[in-house]
Amino acid sequence: MKARLLLSAACALLATLTFSTGVLAGSSDLKHAMRTRFARTQIAPAPRDNLYSHGGNVATQPLVYISYWGPEWARGFSTGGYSSARAQAYVNGFFTNLGGSRWLRSTTQYCQGVAAGTVSCSAGAQMATNPSGLLRGVWNDASQVPGTPTSANIASAAQRAVAHFGYDRNATYMVFTPTGKSTLGFSRYYCGWHDQTSYRGQPVAYVNVPYQPDGGAGCGENYVNQANDSFGHGYFDGFSIVAGHEYAETVTDPDPNTAAGWLDRFGEENGDKCAWGQGPGPHPASQNLTFAGQKYAVQPLWSNSANRGTGGCTMG
Repeated sequence: MKARLLLSAACALLATLTFSTGVLAGSSDLKHAMRTRFARTQIAPAPRDNLYSHGGNVATQPLVYISYWGPEWARGFSTGGYSSARAQAYVNGFFTNLGGSRWLRSTTQYCQGVAAGTVSCSAGAQMATNPSGLLRGVWNDASQVPGTPTSANIASAAQRAVAHFGYDRNATYMVFTPTGKSTLGFSRYYCGWHDQTSYRGQPVAYVNVPYQPDGGAGCGENYVNQANDSFGHGYFDGFSIVAGHEYAETVTDPDPNTAAGWLDRFGEENGDKCAWGQGPGPHPASQNLTFAGQKYAVQPLWSNSANRGTGGCTMG
């Protein structure tokens, strides 16, 4: 969830409170970001406020590239008794197996090339897809990360990732920063966001994923798995919850600044409406997916077709 000029009611309230205290003044990052567990407001869309197309694109053949930005990743670091290599193994394992999962099936009902206001895609529309083999590359960008990187710094890191991996309009380029080096406002107001930049005149969808354990419980630590184990379940829950949330939104709304993708009337995306398993109306709780013998915590996603077409949060 990334800043966009069209605010949802909840995000507008959060942004107002933020700017009034002078925090992040001049920044757009909080206008549409995955709010921390403790920053969620009580303003929520009604259960039947489905998503509708605003005339823009979706990712019809989605894929993911991951950039671990900073020399810290190559040198290695530890937090909470877990190494950065273990964090990378958790993230890489999640995205390696995520494509084709039942959890992402809800994204395949959304499409492009249809009129603004479309709620249900008809036969022949260009649909979002859920292919296997989602993760296409992982790279350590060894350039230095500022102590507090800006949104522009994250966009530049995404552009370097494009230069390294190659350009694909359907790709999501994910930028993971090391511990202690997060964009301003992380863990206090948001856990991650997605946005669009450009590379040689072409649009590039990217995601900012700060080091989630730095955010503690507010960014998902032990949110699903209350006990930590050697793999990182519990301690790394926030990585799969937040990065998965942002990826699902990027598939259905690649350019949030234009508000042209699939959103509800409040400007909420498919992840926003069900964030932390706290969506409107009856809904499943955040829970584990199991891939290749390992489990990864995720939240539900909004599906227009759930509950006989009235809409709702679903795990697939």
